[in-house]
Amino acid sequence: MLAARFVWAFAVERTLYFVLKNSLKRRRPPECVPDYNRLVLPSDKFSFPSGHTSAALLFAALIYADAPTVGMLLFVWACGVGLSRVVLGVDFPSDIVAGAALGWQ
Repeated sequence: MLAARFVWAFAVERTLYFVLKNSLKRRRPPECVPDYNRLVLPSDKFSFPSGHTSAALLFAALIYADAPTVGMLLFVWACGVGLSRVVLGVDFPSDIVAGAALGWQ
């Protein structure tokens, strides 16, 4: 059942994300790089791993298991989510890689 897989997978992913983010406490790019500008205000203080990227990739992977064609389109979307976090200035590229790995679980 797809709904049960979503609940279980997101419960695991969000728990790991929360523990990692609040244990590692990596500062966001504007706090680490002089004269670095962000385009949006982030929703929390720390950047590693990227929660937006991990959630987007997990969603794409779960859909891919049942609907590969739709899932492939969602993988493209998930990559865009990760890229947007770097472009917006709230995550480092390594935050995106770690978020993708977490979402791929």
